Amino acid sequence: MRALALIIALTIAGTGTARAEPLPPGSLGLVFGAMSGTGADASRLGFGYYAPLYPPSFMAAWQPMTTEQRLGYAIRWTTLFGTLYNSDAARITPQLLTLQMDLTLGVRVRPWTDPSRYLTFRAGAELLRANQQIPPKNERAFIGPIASLGIEQYAFGFLFDVDVQYGMIANGPTQIALLFGASITGP
Repeated sequence: MRALALIIALTIAGTGTARAEPLPPGSLGLVFGAMSGTGADASRLGFGYYAPLYPPSFMAAWQPMTTEQRLGYAIRWTTLFGTLYNSDAARITPQLLTLQMDLTLGVRVRPWTDPSRYLTFRAGAELLRANQQIPPKNERAFIGPIASLGIEQYAFGFLFDVDVQYGMIANGPTQIALLFGASITGP
């Protein structure tokens, strides 16, 4: 009887509030997706995709948080290799090839109870380089602001995310993209 009372007492004493666990702050992974020019740039850029494997489009992020936090920050670098079809700017080759590099800062918000799913809001700078000149400026290299909205999900030791990205808000060709990513996570 005393042993039972001791076990119950230790069990009750051992229960308390759960402590927050840190989420993996870093991630490194592959990205693929679809993109299209918008507005006047819809015909100049055409439509196409970001390659997931050759050459590999990738991202790296740092977003330290714990499971009890509902708001955190994020820094992300993305390098995307694009192939665009039906592009008026593609005069030499049938496709317009692009290299896009983005550095964005943003916030992660967890509006629901699941500590493994987050909404993301990011903004930053984009460098865009094309293999052919893009009208109306007839340049191949551009720099300008970019913004994205997305959702991230931790599962099976990976971080999966879906982003809608709007780029070159000024100073260059405007485009919209839907990106899918899968990253390994860790310290």
